[in-house]
Amino acid sequence: MATSTTGDHHDDTIAGRIARALASRIINGELAAGARLRQDHVAEEFGASHVPVREAFRRLEAQGLAISEPRRGVRVASFDLKEVREVAEMRAALEGLALRHAAPHLTAAILAEAEEATHAGDSARDVHAWEEANRRFHRLILTPCDMPRLLASIDDLHAVSARFLFSAWRSAWEARTDHDHRAILAALRQGKTAEAATILERHVQWIGQRPVKTASGTRDAFAIVG
Repeated sequence: MATSTTGDHHDDTIAGRIARALASRIINGELAAGARLRQDHVAEEFGASHVPVREAFRRLEAQGLAISEPRRGVRVASFDLKEVREVAEMRAALEGLALRHAAPHLTAAILAEAEEATHAGDSARDVHAWEEANRRFHRLILTPCDMPRLLASIDDLHAVSARFLFSAWRSAWEARTDHDHRAILAALRQGKTAEAATILERHVQWIGQRPVKTASGTRDAFAIVG
């Protein structure tokens, strides 16, 4: 599945490759919240010096995926409902802005592709397939805004959203029909940009909740599901 998490998709430096690999593991849950990221281990794995590893760690911190603590080193960041809400509100603001600029450039072919992505999401058999289809839908309708910095920020927020999603739905996935995606497409096809943006903003702010079993019992997991 697509787990690209850095705004600069053309960054092929050693630090960039290390940051993308570690971000993918954090997002997919391979590296759990609180897990320590050891410079020497990472440097050995990637055959790199400590300089690009430190730069990779800084990038993960900037994305909210890692945290540096005095005397404790760098660890995978944990998250709570407040952070989930913050990311949802940021996505609503930025994606609404992007859609308003993209709408005049959306073609029938792009909207047809976005509809295919929605169908793929509806029939997804696991959370990873759904997330990939969902991200594809959002990218298709937003990319024509032609604002690279804005799109890079949205990509980073989608990566964090994916982490919330995978944490909440690691053990099971409940397939469902995405009525919001269809309403957004219908509004865009009718030239109702403001209506489409309003639906999108509401859509990405919806937060799902489900109980998740942990080693110490059961806790509520929250995720942006849009």
